[in-house]
Amino acid sequence: MSSALFSPLKIRGVTFANRIWVSPMCQYSANDGVASAWHDVHIGSFATGGAGLIIMEASGVTPEGRISTKCLGIWNEAQTKRLKPIVDFAHSQGTKIGIQLAHAGRKGSCMPPWSDHPMASKEEGGWESVAPSAISFGGKYPTPRSLTVTEIKELVSQFAAAAKRVTEVGFDLVEIHAAHGYLIHQFLSPISNTRSDEYGGSFENRSRFMIEIAAAVREVIPESMPLFVRISATDWLEGGWTLEDSVELAKILKTSGVDLIDVSSGGTSSGAPVPVGPGYQVPLASEIKNSAQIPTSAVGLITTAQQAEEIVTSGKADAVMMAREFLRNPRWPLQAAKLLDAKVNWPNQLLRGQS
Repeated sequence: MSSALFSPLKIRGVTFANRIWVSPMCQYSANDGVASAWHDVHIGSFATGGAGLIIMEASGVTPEGRISTKCLGIWNEAQTKRLKPIVDFAHSQGTKIGIQLAHAGRKGSCMPPWSDHPMASKEEGGWESVAPSAISFGGKYPTPRSLTVTEIKELVSQFAAAAKRVTEVGFDLVEIHAAHGYLIHQFLSPISNTRSDEYGGSFENRSRFMIEIAAAVREVIPESMPLFVRISATDWLEGGWTLEDSVELAKILKTSGVDLIDVSSGGTSSGAPVPVGPGYQVPLASEIKNSAQIPTSAVGLITTAQQAEEIVTSGKADAVMMAREFLRNPRWPLQAAKLLDAKVNWPNQLLRGQS
């Protein structure tokens, strides 16, 4: 019996060789938003490891949209140009590659997580954070400034401008980051959005920013290019964003030209009672897939070949996104193929490792 995990998947004009995809992972190794040699090796290792898709890390659509001072950006020509050799190498290995467009909102202006202090000062390149409402995430984070409607409209345009740069580099797809308590998620959740204008209050108003961004991005990318959106399917908090909200949003995004929902969860509050465990977010992906009738990817403590195979075979999700397993073993798909008796092409340089 052939492996579902290693079967191809076509979305718009792009065919992915398999359903094992590399989840976006911040590396905190860019300089002024420009990728470094670390990114060459980091992404290159996945490209030689058999992944069907690599999505590069959350990349700020503005300088103030980054999570940290060392995060990738895609707001200028220098950043865009530096990404091209990374894209070209992935393609040379038969791997599709995308990039995640992001704005951190109130969770921005950080130092890399291994620094001896969490927040960047102005002298260290830090900035004033912004959000839908002047509500701090808590802990180390300062109270952000509430965005004006004019600024919100400008941010929609900046997401679109970044998406256009993505197409110039040759990426195969775009993913919009609307999860993990970052800016778009901050608008979606009533916990972080207490606005009383057209961008706050009702589900329709809180979803407006997300829907406007999706429409603006879809308009500037080719018809053949897939558009993904990563969401937090639930805040895991009473009074927060819910799975039911996510299903309704997914239905709207589908009509806006979004092709797949990348389903994660949490991030609005550090104190949320998240039921972390093997495959704990798979049921969320399954519910959105079935109720909104849109393809989904599942992510979160998916660690074994058999587990990943079952998720795809059972139809709970169309693909699996993996992060920590790829950090531990960038060539995880090659080993998984052997365990599942699936055929996969090894790079010539690695053929001695087959036996």
